[in-house]
Amino acid sequence: MPRLPARRLLPALPLGFLALVLVAPVWRLLVEGLGGAGLDGAEPVRWLDVWQDDHLRWRIVWSFAQAGITCVLALLLGLPVAWVLARLAFPGRALVLRLLMLPFVVPTLVAALGVLALWGPRGLIGGPLAGAGIELVDTPWLLLYGNLFFNLCLVVRAGVDALEQVSAPRVAAARTLGATPWRAFWRVEWPAILPWLASALCLVFLYCFAGFGLALILGGQRYATAEVEIYTLVAHELELGRAGVLAVWMLGLTGTVALAYAWLEKRLAAPGRVSPIPRQRPVGPWQWAAVLAALGVLFVVCAAPLLAIVWRAAMALLAGQGADVLAQGDTLDALWNTLRFTALALALATALGLMHALAVRALDAASMARHASEARGWMALAWRAAAFLPFVVSPVTVAFGLLLLYPDLTASLALLLAAYALLAYPFVAKSLTAALDGLPASCAQAAASLGANPWRVFWRVTLPMVAPALRRGMAFAAATALGEFAVTLFLSRPEWTTLTTLIYQHLGRPGAANLDAALVLACLLMALALLAFTLIEGPAHKDNAPHA
Repeated sequence: MPRLPARRLLPALPLGFLALVLVAPVWRLLVEGLGGAGLDGAEPVRWLDVWQDDHLRWRIVWSFAQAGITCVLALLLGLPVAWVLARLAFPGRALVLRLLMLPFVVPTLVAALGVLALWGPRGLIGGPLAGAGIELVDTPWLLLYGNLFFNLCLVVRAGVDALEQVSAPRVAAARTLGATPWRAFWRVEWPAILPWLASALCLVFLYCFAGFGLALILGGQRYATAEVEIYTLVAHELELGRAGVLAVWMLGLTGTVALAYAWLEKRLAAPGRVSPIPRQRPVGPWQWAAVLAALGVLFVVCAAPLLAIVWRAAMALLAGQGADVLAQGDTLDALWNTLRFTALALALATALGLMHALAVRALDAASMARHASEARGWMALAWRAAAFLPFVVSPVTVAFGLLLLYPDLTASLALLLAAYALLAYPFVAKSLTAALDGLPASCAQAAASLGANPWRVFWRVTLPMVAPALRRGMAFAAATALGEFAVTLFLSRPEWTTLTTLIYQHLGRPGAANLDAALVLACLLMALALLAFTLIEGPAHKDNAPHA
């Protein structure tokens, strides 16, 4: 590790970055919202006004409701699927586990287009339903389905990991005492997996409650969430005071759920060693039916929207209705902006994540040294948790806070790239921190004993060993930057249109031609995200999907 002065400098840049781009904007938002002062000379807004306004109260209540309903549906569908993947060994199981991370790579706007391509008024299924008089537009179904697309795989992955932590001897003992498989599950397996599932469901709730892109496209006028309302108040109605108070309430509610998630994560931080239940090949028609049902659920919820986009885009290209959009100047400019913004943000996010992870390791080493104070241990723990701050604050809140704190820099490229990097660098920091935690100290010590200085140890020993984790974190960071939508709407200039904002512009225009153009662009954006993820991450690695 670097010497003591360098150790102290390691957290400096990430800490300053978080302070300037996240903490200070959120603090400004809290001061404006809780202080009750009107923004830009407007009439002061009291912080309890949101609960007295029927419209705003409905937005908050519906934000809670749709997040809660998604959690229930994800649990009811995801737990049986996780049980099949954890307990049964069947052909293609490894591929299914690999594909579970696909929704994490797909940009939000692409997922919304996939839902519309499947269930919208002109969708593969929604079209015939509309012809039969069943309209799904302006109903909660589209948003709930979109939420499930993103979050079902998270619950399934957490369920698989949890079921692999169940003790085989305990289950065998229960069966020996006469318990049926169903009773053994509820009395032995369920208590063991409940904390894992609760942790995953907290994340699902956070993603849905603070979600923006899906709610903007699929929620409509009636079922848009509070995050969409904040954007509407700022961008269209210029009511910054009401938007600030609403954003403070959303921040407080989101923070409460995040604290519950952190508490659950602490309980799961050091699981005991167990003898997992071995997987078995399906036996009999019922187990094979369970495998088919599990694959069917994953196909309908997670694969069908993406296939619908590809199908609709292919049909539009073959019909000559969407081919022109790929050669238009606006599309080429948007593609160039998307690629360069992503590359610059990824470089910054990688540097910040690397320094953050190395600072965590240095602080951990200092806290475990002889005569180390308890404060050092708390400092190391706090710095480790700081990487999760951008996950707690929604992109809309971040962008709004930056808009309030730096009005003169609102249309600057530096601020836009900083916001991109803020949302992307936690993936790098989290992945690298986990890799460094598992790195044996003996390797670096051996290199140092042979005369290598700390930086040479890092470049020749540490970095090659954590390179797979670094690539993995960079892959998720690149996918995040490619599909970023909320901060671009707040902080971008018209000439900085990206593929996400161009898709949104086409969706806002009437006519089937614009919908076809949006679908073609969404297919292009999805291909870019998958290509970037595959190129950066490299060969498949075991357990490289994000864990709850």
